[in-house]
Amino acid sequence: MTTARPALDPELHELLADMPLMPQLSPEVLAQVRPFSSMPVEPLLEGRAIDRREVTAASPDGTPIPLSVFSPANTDRTTAAPCVYWMHGGGMVMGDRFSQIDIPLEWLEEFGAVVVSVDYRLAPESTGTVPVDDCYQGLLWVAEHSEELGIDPARIIVAGASAGGGLAAGVTLLARDLGTPTIAAQVLIGPMLDHRNTTTSSLQYSNGPGVWTREMNGFGWRCLLGDLTDDEVPAYVSPALADDLADLPTTYIDTGSAEVFRDEDTDYATRIWAAGGQAELHVWAGGFHGFDALYPQAHISATARRTRTDWLARLLATNPAA
Repeated sequence: MTTARPALDPELHELLADMPLMPQLSPEVLAQVRPFSSMPVEPLLEGRAIDRREVTAASPDGTPIPLSVFSPANTDRTTAAPCVYWMHGGGMVMGDRFSQIDIPLEWLEEFGAVVVSVDYRLAPESTGTVPVDDCYQGLLWVAEHSEELGIDPARIIVAGASAGGGLAAGVTLLARDLGTPTIAAQVLIGPMLDHRNTTTSSLQYSNGPGVWTREMNGFGWRCLLGDLTDDEVPAYVSPALADDLADLPTTYIDTGSAEVFRDEDTDYATRIWAAGGQAELHVWAGGFHGFDALYPQAHISATARRTRTDWLARLLATNPAA
């Protein structure tokens, strides 16, 4: 296998040169980096007309699932708002409900959307279907409390980045198969979809420095899967395994040309099209994993974020509030 890799975007390359990259993940390294895997949300909210509320949903085993609800302040509560249900990234092993929250908060300000972010349980302490089940239970809570939250239950958009993108895909498959709740669209940002970790792009980003390498990816998946064998992994956990991608809501997927997840993400979009579904796919030339979250000031990042927002604007324009 060639080690040739697509070149990084020149501006991103320069920015990344000044960033201390995380060493290969291990249980010891994970314990060290976890406390720094999310930033406080308060600075993001300062000076913005946003109301925040903390609630909990209940998992089937009785464990509380924290949810943060962010709503536009001083708005007309008689009009039902769209909702963005957010799942954070972190390789399934780190982060919390405030990780990458700046992305959906942009949609709160742009569209008056209510943003709900879920704090699912992390691996390796919780394995198998626990994280995706937590996310699904949180989504059920949102749908059941739609009137109280001031949202339109027909305009719930599930979204996530990296591991959160994979969880968003799994939640969408669950909602389709269980028949509830209604999901208007899914936004999958560099999603982590395939535990097999064997694509060309996975192999290209092996044994080298990077924001998220094949080895880090393997560590995250091993933590999540625990004792499951390959034959036992559910598609809700590793959505690339799903045999049938028909009847999914309209989907937005983006990824970078210079990242581990490039090929599994493009394949997922291709299979949605093959099943007769609608997906919009963007592969950002020279983008590494999470580039738009790490360096939102870069031109390519601003373009990627604006393109997602423009897609959501078109979606909401064709699906106005009831």
